[in-house]
Amino acid sequence: MAATGTDTPRERYRAQVRAEITQRAWEQIATAGASALSLNAIAKQMGMSGPALYRYFASRDDLITELVREAYRSLAETLRTASASGADLSGLAHALRDWALTDPQRYFLVYGTPVPGYQAPADTTAISSEIMTTLLDACAALPRAGATTAFGSHLEDHRGWAAGHPAPPGALHGFLTFWTRMHGVLSLELAGHFTGMDFDPALLFAAELDELLAPRP
Repeated sequence: MAATGTDTPRERYRAQVRAEITQRAWEQIATAGASALSLNAIAKQMGMSGPALYRYFASRDDLITELVREAYRSLAETLRTASASGADLSGLAHALRDWALTDPQRYFLVYGTPVPGYQAPADTTAISSEIMTTLLDACAALPRAGATTAFGSHLEDHRGWAAGHPAPPGALHGFLTFWTRMHGVLSLELAGHFTGMDFDPALLFAAELDELLAPRP
């Protein structure tokens, strides 16, 4: 029986070439950053002509989008697995940190400085929303999630980013506090800003998390 769909030799070859291109792209980003990504340089490394490589990715932005999707899917799967195994917000936070430390460039591509001139398509936002929902679910499960704050009340009227989620205003505020502080510590650590300060970034991350989760009077 003849192979069909992605089982055909042509489709398998195309998938292999695309995978190699994305791997070369990650290596280039690790060396020079996403803003310096060059399809022509990747084509040269692979012994291809520029036009030949453009048959696999139509533009630099097309390639960046694939990398962004890879990063978001990887983190979404990491958090999904942790959540399915019973991890609470603390466990999810540590899973996020472990994921980021494993590949800092992947983290910075989606949570670092935006690539000049690049606009992510809508489907990448959908994957990002899954990540946010997993963490927001964990925040809503906290004992103090129902506590209302002034900013939480403001968010209740401006919850487009969390549309459809039943979390009360206090949980929305708690989530944003968690999100900004965890990413703040992670971004500083991964960028090397704690180097020479003679303390363990892992302990700082844990201390920040403990403070965030501590019961309030």
